[in-house]
Amino acid sequence: MSRGELLLRLVDVSKGYGGVSALRDVSLDVGEGELVALIGPNGAGKSTLFKVICGVVRPDSGRVYFAGRDITGLPPEMICGMGIARTHQTPRPFGGMSVLENVLVPASHAGGLDMRRAIGRSMEILRAVGLERKAGARADSLTLYERRMLEIARALAANPRLLLLDEPFAGLNPEEAEEALTLVRGLRDEYRMSVIWVEHVMGLLRKVVDRVVVLNQGEKIADGSFRSVIHSAEVIAAYLGEKILDDIG
Repeated sequence: MSRGELLLRLVDVSKGYGGVSALRDVSLDVGEGELVALIGPNGAGKSTLFKVICGVVRPDSGRVYFAGRDITGLPPEMICGMGIARTHQTPRPFGGMSVLENVLVPASHAGGLDMRRAIGRSMEILRAVGLERKAGARADSLTLYERRMLEIARALAANPRLLLLDEPFAGLNPEEAEEALTLVRGLRDEYRMSVIWVEHVMGLLRKVVDRVVVLNQGEKIADGSFRSVIHSAEVIAAYLGEKILDDIG
């Protein structure tokens, strides 16, 4: 899907912790319906960038705009209500609650639905991610794959226009990852949302993303098509390495 009207814009965003820069003058645009991969070595600033976008962390400088509005420094719950949701690398379901109840919480609160409509919306989302038959099961009884699908379902229940995925396939076997990849691509189209996806498996990204952004030591060092980015000498030196590049082809 090609990029449409601008949805998210970061302008010269910087954030430091105890004198160490996690982000340095990072600017980024994401269009409506665009699926953007965010890659880089550990400690590159990817998690901090997600936290800044969601309002969990306020940048030291720079601005964040969403749907034409300056959201810099707004509280996370307000930003979520405006249409930004995220998953976490480690799924965080309410283990003692049912799968349906886990989705009902964001559907009724962040999604702003009454209980009847929230139940209908939640079941629709569970069907979309393949968990309809598990609606009554306790969340802590799910397999890793199912927990990852529940994590995505919980984010979708907030009715996002922008979904931030933090390594959503970590720990999955190749068959499960391929199945989940097809699911994410379909959800992006069905729910007409933009996606920023943190991932380390380059082979997965090549099949689905519109654009790749690379962070290294808090700075953006590349932003472009998958092929142009992975063949960048700076990206190879900072992150990919020649062997990984050879494996990608």
